[in-house]
Amino acid sequence: MPLLPRTAAARRAIPRSSGARGRAAAALTAGAVFSSLLMALAPGAAAAEIPTGTVTVANIANGKCLDARAAATANGTAVQQYGCNGTTAQQWTVTATSNGYVRLGNSNDPAQTVDVTDVSTADNAPVQLWTYGGGLNQQWRAVDEGDGTFRLVNRNSGKCLDVPAASTADSVQLVQYTCNGTAAQRFAVTPVSTSPGDVDLGPNVAVFDPSMSSATIQSRLDTIFRRQETNQFGQERHAILFKPGTYNNDVNVGFYTQVLGLGSSPDSVNINGAVHVEADWFPPQNATQNFWRGAENLSVTPAGGTDRWAVSQASAYRRMHVRGNLELSDGGWSSGGYIADSRVDGQVRSGTQQQWLTRNSQLGSWTGSNWNMVFVGSQGVPATTFPSPPHTTIDRAPVTREKPYLTVDATGAYQVVVPPVRTESTGASWTTGAPAGTRLGMDTFFVVKPGATAAQINTALDAGKNLLVTPGVYHLDQTLRVTRPDTVVLGLGLATFIPDNGIKAMTVADVDGVKIAGILFDAGPVNSPVLLEVGPTGSSASHAANPTSLHDVYVRVGGAGVGKATTSVIVNSDHVIGDHMWIWRGDHGAGVGWTVNTGDTGIIVNGDDVTMYGLFVEHYQKYQTIWNGNRGQTYFYQNEMPYDPPNQAAWMNGPTQGYAAYKVADSVTSHQAYGLGSYCYFNVNPAVVAERAIEAPNRPDVRFRSMVTVSLGGTGTIRHVINDRGGPSNSSTNVANLVSYP
Repeated sequence: MPLLPRTAAARRAIPRSSGARGRAAAALTAGAVFSSLLMALAPGAAAAEIPTGTVTVANIANGKCLDARAAATANGTAVQQYGCNGTTAQQWTVTATSNGYVRLGNSNDPAQTVDVTDVSTADNAPVQLWTYGGGLNQQWRAVDEGDGTFRLVNRNSGKCLDVPAASTADSVQLVQYTCNGTAAQRFAVTPVSTSPGDVDLGPNVAVFDPSMSSATIQSRLDTIFRRQETNQFGQERHAILFKPGTYNNDVNVGFYTQVLGLGSSPDSVNINGAVHVEADWFPPQNATQNFWRGAENLSVTPAGGTDRWAVSQASAYRRMHVRGNLELSDGGWSSGGYIADSRVDGQVRSGTQQQWLTRNSQLGSWTGSNWNMVFVGSQGVPATTFPSPPHTTIDRAPVTREKPYLTVDATGAYQVVVPPVRTESTGASWTTGAPAGTRLGMDTFFVVKPGATAAQINTALDAGKNLLVTPGVYHLDQTLRVTRPDTVVLGLGLATFIPDNGIKAMTVADVDGVKIAGILFDAGPVNSPVLLEVGPTGSSASHAANPTSLHDVYVRVGGAGVGKATTSVIVNSDHVIGDHMWIWRGDHGAGVGWTVNTGDTGIIVNGDDVTMYGLFVEHYQKYQTIWNGNRGQTYFYQNEMPYDPPNQAAWMNGPTQGYAAYKVADSVTSHQAYGLGSYCYFNVNPAVVAERAIEAPNRPDVRFRSMVTVSLGGTGTIRHVINDRGGPSNSSTNVANLVSYP
């Protein structure tokens, strides 16, 4: 993520949304957390309002459900955790006893109640089923953690229901243990619905409706944000869903948090207040690490007239309507983002943003630029003036499909809308008439929740199901195989797939119309040959009428831990649409280093007629991007070369110093790309040189427009922009521009 000193535009002050500042400073100390636990457990503490009737109870850490072993109902049956499967052995009736306590009866026999064995008060006493007799060891107080989860405190012992040793295994019997505030003692309690089309979205989805008080909603929002504000490489994932209506709330969006409206258009949900991203956690308001979050399908009427979305990569802003202005930085540095299918009534102010793509949107106006601002199929945007200022505008988007999205119909049933393909389009898809799209009911989906296995997911795919992947981190011991045409794989809350033992994470057959959206692929510690493969080698079928599309598909190699993958993404099928992808070999975090998080290439495109909008590829150790297919098109490309070559000898492409960021194969006869930026920051060894940023055959139908290279802080050299043209970028001349090639 590039660094840039603040500009005058960036220092323009805007009103802060309520509660936006000082959140990090308000974080509880360990002592304060312990004190709050003691207060909550004290006699007379208010009981949380858990759902009544029939519920499921799932551990927040591993997503597994409270389960009666083998569906038995006999006294002494172990109460265990097990992968959620929807059976009645995992359904519990909540019945009030007295003074805020409840008992939990199993649905197979509601008289059989969750019971601490032998009326014990000891740590690690096991929990079982036993016929209810009014014992204190059979009663529990649900204490709200503030984020929709509960700890369940036994009336007899004062100890918490607990997953022993925080195990993630099936069939582990639960115990009671001294309350300690860990995730092993936090449970999501979810009503079992019988409404047609309703679905359990798992423990990490918060659903709000206008009947709820603003204070209740705000409390939940603030709790999620406090957990996620600085949680850059954590395991928690969250989706926040608003049913149609009007809300008066401040929605501060942290890491791995996706905020969604459930209406048929963004105007179905209006937030009076803010839906915003700040950079308070990384002073001085540095937004260059504000990754992995998103806002979709909402309208916002910002307090003070201006909202803020200060982000860098992997932070999609889609199907949004801002009834005011939008600021894209927070006064400090910021490093690129993506707006699509949106409307901003007022002005968009880019501030310190170094690069940005705006696609199929309608703006009141735009102000600001630094290195590379690209506008495709959008209205109210600047004309092409690259490089001064560096605006590049393409009037129409040649071929697009908007991202599928979750909604509710008039009966309250969940559906997924799949928008159609558009050609030569301009403006947002939803501003004139009812939004087009195919509606898919929940009966066509397998809802993937924490604890689901790769085998279960593949069984669902083989049965013809789509996937709705709820927020969580999913380890895969077998490759996910998408083989059916028109399959939808829709992730919520940055749902994350990690392949174990060096396998591929996902493969897609050479079929029509597959949609992969909202998924983060995170490399495992054993090298995978590829993480996402779209079409097998040799794919050749035409998909011109119904292309496969990749929306908000992100890849990470290292950062959260050691990760290794030779190539992150391979596109073999023809006519694929890439709609916002960040493919990243980690340059900071855990498990990073030249010989640690190894990755040769970010993406290889072998298919013909592939179109990419918003392609971000960073820090790979050889070519960042290799394009072998014909008639490819790229609209906005952002790259950083690897920071960490230890010396020039370690980073040589035969006799050539370094590897180009964007390589078009010599065999390609037709290719076009608009708005390309490549940056170097060789901080391990500033003497390292890259001969060029772009490498391509010199042919009349291989065309590049609006290219820029930057040596960040003069740390390293890119000698040429493309082939032997343009440049250098080095300690003397940081920025080099080239308008066109050839």
